Parts: sequence; structure tokens; C-alpha cells
Amino acid sequence: MKRFLKYIKPYRSAFILGPLMMLTEVFGEIWIPRLMSMIINNGVARHDTAYILRIGLVMLGACLIMVIGGTLGCYFAARASIGFSGDLRKDLYDKVQEFSFQELDVFSIGSLITRLTNDVQQIQFMIAMSLRMALRSPGMLIGALIMAAGINRELAAILLLVIPCLALSIFLIIRTAYPRLMQMQKALDRLNSGIQEALVNVRVIKSFVREDLEKEKFEKKNEDLKERTLRAMHVIILTMPVMSLFMNLTSVAVVWFGGNRVIAGNMLVGDLTAFITYITQILIALMMVAMIILQSSRSMASFKRTAEVLDTEPSVSDAGAEQPEKQVEQGSIEFRHVSFRYAEVRKVSDEDAETQAAEAQKTQSVPEPAAQAASAGNADENTPEDVLTDVSFSVAPGETIGILGATGCGKTTMVQLIPRLYDVTEGQILVDGTDVREYSLKNLRDGVAMVLQYNSLFSGSIAENLRWGDPEADDEKLRRFSEFAQADGFISSFEDGYEHMIEQGGTNVSGGQKQRLCIARALLKQPKILILDDSTSAVDTATEARIREAFATELKGTTKLIIAQRIGSVRDADRIIVMDDGRICATGSHEELLAGCREYQEIYYSQVEKPEKEAS
Repeated sequence: MKRFLKYIKPYRSAFILGPLMMLTEVFGEIWIPRLMSMIINNGVARHDTAYILRIGLVMLGACLIMVIGGTLGCYFAARASIGFSGDLRKDLYDKVQEFSFQELDVFSIGSLITRLTNDVQQIQFMIAMSLRMALRSPGMLIGALIMAAGINRELAAILLLVIPCLALSIFLIIRTAYPRLMQMQKALDRLNSGIQEALVNVRVIKSFVREDLEKEKFEKKNEDLKERTLRAMHVIILTMPVMSLFMNLTSVAVVWFGGNRVIAGNMLVGDLTAFITYITQILIALMMVAMIILQSSRSMASFKRTAEVLDTEPSVSDAGAEQPEKQVEQGSIEFRHVSFRYAEVRKVSDEDAETQAAEAQKTQSVPEPAAQAASAGNADENTPEDVLTDVSFSVAPGETIGILGATGCGKTTMVQLIPRLYDVTEGQILVDGTDVREYSLKNLRDGVAMVLQYNSLFSGSIAENLRWGDPEADDEKLRRFSEFAQADGFISSFEDGYEHMIEQGGTNVSGGQKQRLCIARALLKQPKILILDDSTSAVDTATEARIREAFATELKGTTKLIIAQRIGSVRDADRIIVMDDGRICATGSHEELLAGCREYQEIYYSQVEKPEKEAS
């Protein structure tokens, strides 16, 4: 919990003043029953109207002070809790931005969304409630106990039996509820992940008419969340009945024994009335304490989940950067015996494993973690295999390299190692003769532009999207680099041109238009190394040829790595690297590979020769 103290310091005054203001309510609640007993014992019994009015005014003043103190207490509690949660949410988001692809593989997107929203909200609610009740509940409990004991110690002894029994009951409830609340949050993670996946891929779902399947998957996750929530609530809802039971039993005992004392003349009516009020306050205070503890148990799960994000050290960082000021100036690349494997699949807790196994039996499907383990290798060993093995090659500044190979052979993984989206498992990657791990991430990635396999645009205008490449680019520069990417033509066709609004994910432009916008965005960085990962697959061959021509004439000093599925996309490259099963099997020009590389020949003949024979 020490790591969360930093979020308290900026709001120290609110954290202190909130509980202190709530103490004014405590003083009022403690003294008002005593004042009421004085009215009954002295004013009513003696028919002294002046005395009743005088004490009544004192009670009214106490109530006004309670209102002011309670209002200020709630204000400071809200200020402290909202400030705490806002700063925590910001740090969580900043931390996620530092994650490499490896950490994003570990935390699902749905889980991260839950942690930044629902978990932070639970923490905020707990802090607000604690600040309002942290001093108020114990203060009222202690104060009422003292006042009750002052009225009649023998009657107060009843509490010595009630309080331990009540405390034990609350402890058992909380102990049972905590693990169930943890499982409820995990079920919420799975539901959010499913919703996020379905909404991102909604067009695919509709095109394959798989709405019924997605509804069924959602229903199972939603039902799982409902069942886990009900399991937790079935325990939590016992709190109020248990509290009411002890409160009523105590009230009955006090009225019975106290009433006999009044009848015997050993106790005044006003004192019994005040004593009953104090007993009620004591039990209410205990209930408040129980609610704080119960909410704290739930928020502790949220604290733990947020701490997991904050405590996760990114696998890719500037920690080993020996030359943080160095920048990419030429664009040469060298791979030295590079091997890479993805991180091991995280182990699932016993309870999760049992739950998922049960779900698998119901749905006759493999649980997700089990499927991941199976894909990684033997489930017992769970050791992932190398995706890249002993990869070595070099690229001169300004050279254009084509990369070909079957799907899943490691092409994308290999180029992602250059800007350190992942770090190598073995070997070295050098840029301008310096290990990429010696650069700062900012300087390294400033020198490398990458158009990913899956293109992403953000909601906003086309100009705003393009300026991700260069925030200072003027309209003329935007137009110039859009022309290189063959994007200016369709942009100009829009009524509002470069101010045309892009919907979230770029859903209102075609796949080819999206690819060209992403290429233009990358070119605006004017990088020393440009990586295109199958980024012209949705572009017609004539447009692609014009893009390649612009690369050759306008980006002569830029090193270009082009991953492609079509031979025509890399045919004119200075060299072509052919990959197979995570290894480089051949390197050379188009003519050299066509003459001596079987894998290249198979790709070439499948794309070029067969269509010609069929046409003839």
C-alpha cells in the first residue's frame, strides 16, 4: 500500500479536513440524546416550558453545526477521493503507454480497460466512504459507549456480549466474500475482452453472419459474471440481516432490563430513552465499520489489480541505454545471430483452471489458457519455441530490401525487433553500428517509421492523422508527402479535403485508402529506416508501382524494408530475403533467387507462371 501514498500527498489537507469535519457530527450525535434526556427528566417532568425551549435551542444549534460539518466533510472527502483516483488513473494510463508488445500480450485489452475504469472507481468509492466514516464511526462508537456507561454500567454490560459476537460474524462474512469478489472482477475482465473483440471485428461478424455465435459467446461470459456476482452478493447481503438481528436483540434486552429498573424507580425515563439511543448509535457505528471493512475488502482486490499494472516493469526500456543521446543518422542495419521467442504463457490459478475446465466441458471447447499452452508446446513444459533462429544479415544505408516467405515464418516479428517493439532473445541488432539497446527508445523510434500489418487511424481529421508523423507539418508538406503515397488524389476528392473527418478506426475509408494514409503518415517522419509490413496489399498494382517509384526517387537516402506477399512488390528491390520457418534460407536479387532458390521459385511460379498458362 505504500506505493499509493504518493496519490495522497497532493490532497493532504482534504484527507485531513474531511474526517475532522465529520467529527462535528459525532459530537452532535453524542450530545443530542443527553440533551433529550434532560428535557424529559427536568423539563417535561416539571412542566418547565422555559427549560424545554432553552435546551431545545441548544439542540437546534448543535444540529446546525452538524449540518455545516457534515457538508464540509463530504466536500473534502469527494475532493480527496476524486483527486486520488484521477491521478491513479493517469499513472495507470501512462504505464500502459510504456508497455512493450510483450506486456500487452500478457494483459488483455479488456482487463486493462477494467483496471483503468471499474477498479479505479471502486478505489475512489472506498476512499470517499472511508473519509466520511473513518473517524465518524469509531468516534460515535467510543463516544456512545462512554455516554451509555455513564448512564448505567450494568445495562452497558450487555454490549460486552453483543460486540464480540457481531465482530466475529462480520469477520466470517468478509473472509468468505473477498475471494468471490476477486473472481467477480476477473469475470468482468473476460466480459470486457469479449465485448472489445466483438465491437472491433463487428464487420467481420456481420459479413460471415455470425451474430448468433457472438451472442452465444457474450451470453456465456455475461452469465458467468452474473453467477460470480451473485455468489459474492449472497455473502455480502448477510451483513444487514446479521446487523439488524443483533441490533434488535440488544434493543429488546435493554428495554426489558431498563424498563424493570424504571418501574422499580432505579432509573429515570429520560435516561432509558437516551440509553436506547446510545445503544442504537453503537450498533449503527459497528455497522458502518463493517461496511468500511467490507468495501475495503473489495477495493483491496482493485488495489491489487492496479498495483499489478503499476509494478510491471516494461521488458523494453531505456535502462541499458549507454548512448541515450545518439540518433539514427545513416540507417544501416545488421542482424548478428538473432533468435527470438515470445514470453511464456502465464500460469492460471487453480480456481481459474477449474472454472475454465468446467466451462470447456459445457461448451465442448478448449479453455483459452489451455489452448495457448497447447499452441506453445507441451502443456506441462509450456516452453515456447523460437520464432526466429540464428538470423544474420546486413543492410547498407539507403538500400531497399524485400522480405518474402510463407505466412507465419517470422517476417513481421523480425522487423518489429528493429524499433524494439520486442527485444531479441539472443544475438544483437545494430543500427548505424550501435546495438539498438544502447539508443534511447525515443531516438531509436524517431529514426524508424513502421507501417504495421494492421493499419490504424484515429478519430479526427485526415490532417490530424497525418501529423502523427510530423506535428509541425504545414499544409504544403502534408500534400507533398500524400502525393508520394498516392493519397492526395482521393483526399482532394473529399469536399473538405484534408479536414475530412475520419471515424474511429478509419471505418469511413477503404482499405487501400487507409493503407496510403498510413504510408503518408510514416513518410512525414522522414525516417532513416522505413519498414512496410505488407502495407500495399489492398492497393492496386498500378498505384503500388507509383508508390515504389516515389520511394526510389524521393527516399534515396532512406533504408527501406518491404515485407510483401506479391513478388511484384519487391521484384525491383536491391536484395530480397527469403524466409522459411524463422530462418533465412536465401538472399539475393530477383534473378539470382529465381535461378537458385527453390522457395522463391515456388512463390514466383504460383503468382506469375500459372496465371499465364491458364490465360493461354
